Amino acid sequence: MVAQKGRDLLLKIYDENSSAFVTVAGLRSRKLAFNAAQVDVTDAESAGRWRELLEGASVQRASLSGSGIFKDQSSDELVRAAFFNGSIFNWQVIVPDFGTVSGPFQITALEYSGQYNGEVLFELALESAGELTFGAA
Repeated sequence: MVAQKGRDLLLKIYDENSSAFVTVAGLRSRKLAFNAAQVDVTDAESAGRWRELLEGASVQRASLSGSGIFKDQSSDELVRAAFFNGSIFNWQVIVPDFGTVSGPFQITALEYSGQYNGEVLFELALESAGELTFGAA
């Protein structure tokens, strides 16, 4: 497999009006991270005092983040409304030639910034809010 272009990693939000996923406009960088909080069951009788973990009991979560240029597209309105309403929307992350991660996320941070001699920038962060699915490419 050859290297993939970072610009092809897409973040999409579900638009109920069009019944389709819409790419979040203007993003220059995107990041998807998976985490699992393990359950430690170590006790005084654990072999050699080594930590023991309870298999299959972890709490899984995913984080999404991105930053880019504010373009004032329809996706920006969806993102803004989702944040201010505290809504949980369905999102997709498309990893080129690998697959698509889909599921409910809530926006936990939304920031706008700009210099007097530059463009308006934005950053957003999301946390998973339910079960995610993976579809191979």
